Amino acid sequence: MNIGIIGLGYWGPNLVRNLYESNLCEQLFCCDLNEAKVNKIKSRYPALKTTTAFRDILDNPSIAGVVIATPVSTHHPLAKECLNAGKHVFVEKPFTASTAEAKELVELAKAQNRVIMVGHTFEYSPPVIKIKELIDRGELGKIYYISASRVNLGLHQKDVSVIWDLAPHDFSSIFYWLTEEPVRVSAMGKDYVQKNIPDVAFINLEFPSGCIANVQVSWLSPSKLRRTTIVGSEKMLVYDDTENFEKVKIYDKGVNYKDPETFGEFQLSYRTGDVVSPHLETFEPLNREMRHFIECCQKNLKPKTDGDNGLRVVAALEAAELSMRRGGVVVELKR
Repeated sequence: MNIGIIGLGYWGPNLVRNLYESNLCEQLFCCDLNEAKVNKIKSRYPALKTTTAFRDILDNPSIAGVVIATPVSTHHPLAKECLNAGKHVFVEKPFTASTAEAKELVELAKAQNRVIMVGHTFEYSPPVIKIKELIDRGELGKIYYISASRVNLGLHQKDVSVIWDLAPHDFSSIFYWLTEEPVRVSAMGKDYVQKNIPDVAFINLEFPSGCIANVQVSWLSPSKLRRTTIVGSEKMLVYDDTENFEKVKIYDKGVNYKDPETFGEFQLSYRTGDVVSPHLETFEPLNREMRHFIECCQKNLKPKTDGDNGLRVVAALEAAELSMRRGGVVVELKR
């Protein structure tokens, strides 16, 4: 199967590397408007075919699938052209710049009978998959709330706020774990460095199950944090993606409530038990993701992170951005 890669900026070369090393592609065709970037990838992988013209990819009938890693404002028009040309499409996160664009691509992919997949790479990572298994087995009990921090110093984007840049990772993971999407979203944020481009935001999500979540994202923090806490009725869990070992820790901690038998006061007892770090598989999530895309194209399968998966994240991003721009009002989500 021949694959075309559009965009060789920050993330594109990582996609090229994983596709190249998968040995599942007969030929890779790489494209970027910047000739220097094209030449750089060619020097690293001499066997690649390269071009600076998107039409060369679009008009090549031997290319069955296209991977798009360009600025979010270009995702919709590029993906639409590729689908109309009869090609399967993988789009990096965030899927599109609006829910309207996302819905159009989902419907177009169905009409063309082509795969549309979104780059929510964390859903292919061992820690996130393990947490999903633990929640589904009921080990944490009923999920009360989730708190996530994804902060660092930089990299400031020029075309999107910090919400669209960093929050897709946490949104996709949380929706995957809970098997549901939020019904209400609110957010507060500020643009301290670049005018009209917020670099810090605090996002609140409410789910049909009663679970609530808070996601903090920032390009303006002295240290890098990638930490998520999940609190359930039975146990609690901390996922720290910056840890080299023991990224996931399960705490047998909780509070037991006992109703008063008479008119006396209620009783609370606090439980503190073992801390367990479960075994995690070892593989590169991006490699697993690229292999999955190729398999879905070849066998006409529905991707784990398909267009609808991308749409629900875009809907939450759009709601969070709207809330932030309106001073933190609660935005109701309806699909």
